[in-house]
Amino acid sequence: MEKARQVFMHGLGQTSSSWDDVLSQLETVDNPICPNISELMKVDGNGVEYNSIYSSFSTKLNEESSPLSICGLSLGGVLALNFAVDYPEKVESLILIAAQYKMPKNLLKLQNIVFRFMPNSTFEKIGLKKVDFISLCNSMMAIDFSDSIHKITCPTLIVCGEKDKANLKSSMALASAIPNAELQMLEGVGHEVNIEAPEKLAEIISAFYLRIN
Repeated sequence: MEKARQVFMHGLGQTSSSWDDVLSQLETVDNPICPNISELMKVDGNGVEYNSIYSSFSTKLNEESSPLSICGLSLGGVLALNFAVDYPEKVESLILIAAQYKMPKNLLKLQNIVFRFMPNSTFEKIGLKKVDFISLCNSMMAIDFSDSIHKITCPTLIVCGEKDKANLKSSMALASAIPNAELQMLEGVGHEVNIEAPEKLAEIISAFYLRIN
């Protein structure tokens, strides 16, 4: 059987380098794909939209002839979940960290209100203008994989920081809805698990890969 190629997708506000401390401790990972969300964005008259990012993401992954083991955090987790739903034959395993399968509209609306008062420099650090960041969040409000996640049959690991209250409920629901899923909670850790607890996360990922291979 052909060896799977690992993919690590970061969250919004991060870059591919946000995985560096995790990847340095994963002996089982060789030459992973680590796309930068900013490089997948296409800014047009409508601003940055989720569907455009996902189109670039799925095109990039479908260029790979090998099966894929995809790990995604936050927005990266949504992209990974979307791809696994659309192309189950390509995905050998899935790791979803702090991921939503049905976007909480009220939370997104509240975030956008907060974003409007933040300086542009905050967004420019991740390659976005404030208006593009807000348009991206608006475009994600309709995301809902409720009717599709049960179709995912590959081994799946759901990870969530214990302090990440906004994503705890979704993580538990994903673990219950996906047939071959397991849930791992990280005590004392918040949303950005790959940055806050890279050693713990690397240990969990390593153990998961050993169990399924």
